[in-house]
Amino acid sequence: MLTLDQVVPGTAVVVEKVGGARSFRRRLMELGIIPGTRVEVLRVAPFGDPLELTARGCNLSIRASEAQQVEVERADARHSVPAEMRRSASWVPPSARQSQVPAARQSLVPAARKSRVPGLAKSSP
Repeated sequence: MLTLDQVVPGTAVVVEKVGGARSFRRRLMELGIIPGTRVEVLRVAPFGDPLELTARGCNLSIRASEAQQVEVERADARHSVPAEMRRSASWVPPSARQSQVPAARQSLVPAARKSRVPGLAKSSP
């Protein structure tokens, strides 16, 4: 399994597991690094510590020792859907979904409203 400190800068990954002590896991999860989250490693300091990441639209830096506790998987190797949902028989990948509304459901779409509302008159200045 790949850890966050092994990721090449500029690569996007998906968090699989956050390890370490309970207080450490809580801190990372408060920062938004939770399983299923897409994280991109932006850059690494010259001596390899700290790493700058972007997660959920926010930039943050963590130590290399902390990054070793986070197991990740390459983002292009899977969809950003939790493993439990991917294993489910009812889950359909976005590329296989139909974009059109089925004919049976089109009758449920409300008709367009009239442009003029009765009872309201335009007041003069």
